[in-house]
Amino acid sequence: MRFRRGFNFVKTPAPFRTRDQGYTLFEIMLVLGIIAVLVGSAIYMLVGNIDVAKDQRVESDIQAISMQLRTYEMLNYRKPTTEQGLKALVQMPSSDPKPRKWKQLLKAVPLDPWGAEYVYRNPGRNNPGGFDLYSLGPDGKEGSDDIGKESNGPAAK
Repeated sequence: MRFRRGFNFVKTPAPFRTRDQGYTLFEIMLVLGIIAVLVGSAIYMLVGNIDVAKDQRVESDIQAISMQLRTYEMLNYRKPTTEQGLKALVQMPSSDPKPRKWKQLLKAVPLDPWGAEYVYRNPGRNNPGGFDLYSLGPDGKEGSDDIGKESNGPAAK
């Protein structure tokens, strides 16, 4: 549109001209690259926390199982034997000594974060007056890296 001012014609500025709407392939790839770097660095930073979380889960599982073992002992005047194991908290043991007032205390035998059953011994090797309850850890083998060995069940009085 033109306006007349005297003999000179003045052009009004055209609206902002845009190229075709959308993003170029380069712009999209740049954004995806930035997102990939951010996600990768977040995953890298969280990897160590997963191991700590698994260790914490083992500790809390051991506390919960120990509480159920004490309940079993209160009902039956003794803890399950090593042969009966933690399965005695799930189903009535068929071997002696049979419990007097058996009650299901767990829905299933708990597994550690690596998918193995917890080790239960009564009487314990590490705690002869009580019981041993621990996880074999990520390697699944008995050794010094077992989790929970130092926090064994209370000694019997």
